[in-house]
Amino acid sequence: MTMRRAVDAAFWVCVALLAAAHLIVLWQSIAANALWEDEAFNLTVPVNLLAGLGYTSDGTLSGSTLTPFDPRISTGPVVLLPIAAVLATGADLVAGARLVPAAFYVALIVAVWVLGRRVGGRWAALLAVTVPLAFDATAPPSPIQGPADILGEVPAAALIAWGLVALQRRPWLAGLLLGLAVQAKYISLLAAPAFVVVLLLSLPGVPLVRRLRSAIVPAALALVPTVVIEVCALIALGPAGFVRHVLDTVRFVRSAGQPGVETTVGEKLATLSQSWHVPGVWVAVAAVTAAVLVVAAVVAVGRMPELGDLRLGTAASVRATAPLLAGASLGALTYIAWWSTAAHTPLWVRHPAPGLLAFVPVLVAFVVPAVRLLWAAGERRASAQRAVDGDTVAGPSTMTRVTRAALAVATALIVGVAVAQTVTAASAALASDDAVLAQQRDIAAEIATVDAEWIATQWGGAVSLVVLAGSHVALTDAPPENTAGYPVLTSDTALCERPLTGAPPFVVCAP
Repeated sequence: MTMRRAVDAAFWVCVALLAAAHLIVLWQSIAANALWEDEAFNLTVPVNLLAGLGYTSDGTLSGSTLTPFDPRISTGPVVLLPIAAVLATGADLVAGARLVPAAFYVALIVAVWVLGRRVGGRWAALLAVTVPLAFDATAPPSPIQGPADILGEVPAAALIAWGLVALQRRPWLAGLLLGLAVQAKYISLLAAPAFVVVLLLSLPGVPLVRRLRSAIVPAALALVPTVVIEVCALIALGPAGFVRHVLDTVRFVRSAGQPGVETTVGEKLATLSQSWHVPGVWVAVAAVTAAVLVVAAVVAVGRMPELGDLRLGTAASVRATAPLLAGASLGALTYIAWWSTAAHTPLWVRHPAPGLLAFVPVLVAFVVPAVRLLWAAGERRASAQRAVDGDTVAGPSTMTRVTRAALAVATALIVGVAVAQTVTAASAALASDDAVLAQQRDIAAEIATVDAEWIATQWGGAVSLVVLAGSHVALTDAPPENTAGYPVLTSDTALCERPLTGAPPFVVCAP
């Protein structure tokens, strides 16, 4: 009983420390991180919506004219419409908007916990929720600075993860959640094959035709959010405008918005290995170790089918969670394979982030049942061998001791890396410069004194300043007829013939 209490106490201490780390990272992301240009560009949609301009961006990357249903806004209405609702209450433009992705991040953590507990109990759940902390996508020029960034990746991951939670018991709901994820970020569509695999494998003994039929309703519901949004676009744009919108969207998705980019598989995999809060070599070693453990456990169940009836999670047997293992494996590999072979996409780990954040925690959670299965398999083999040899000695054999030692070392390695990731993530969040966002607000307040409806600037950090100042943001390299008469925000004072106001290191110049 004393040992049980000690284990319980250790578990809850770990929960408290992990929760504190998540809260630190989340708070810094909401209140301290600078507003960067992609966030600012996304913000133009809810701001314009509240101004009575409809679901419209400033068109900053589309000619710098107001652009309804702008294809360059890849963060979808599932994220931007709730942000508009929050801002309608009078909330701060940045912190209020970031509350929506923050809520999705909390939902992601809860979903990952539920999945981890289902496949391997509370310790598996604990290990699973370290993964979103461990993932580091902060590398410029297109980062996810934190989980509350005004971007679609974290919300998409949350919706995919909850889809996995619902998939085996309520496939219709999983289909709808996947459809919502697509309208948070188009790249969520890559999760569809994994959902199909989980659904088909969750109906053992059912004829294939009936399994395929069971996917019809979830597939139909997955289309509903996109159909609703596109019908709204058709009504707003008219037939001709809608056709242009669809063609522009297809071109944007196919080019990843970055024409002329060429990358290699090696570069992508190297970038992925560096996108964690510990050195890549340790991540690689831990990942290989985890994969070996899970594969070995699958082999053990194949050789000892009775192990498949073990209940290691809250309410699911090993055999019942096998579809989740297959689906999570396929999902993670799909995102990694697509991104690493998509030579036209930059070295931005943002692109596969929804799949990594949704599927990798599930795979990591399977380490716990894998270790327990291998331990149980070793015990059964040892018992069987003693029965054959007529050995009455209860002690473990040399092989059993070696197996236990190997499992202990492997588990310690994986847990050690997870702990290091968590500590480093929290430390990095605490070390972030809290003054940057405040400085942006001060500069924006000075820019706002110009009282210009539109301000032109170069793509980069200055875009955020214009949005914070309450003006529409155009680019200086947009067609001249679209920006004629606009003041210009620049940090190159030598180019400014007639300054309207100074906001060091920036100056607003007369047209």
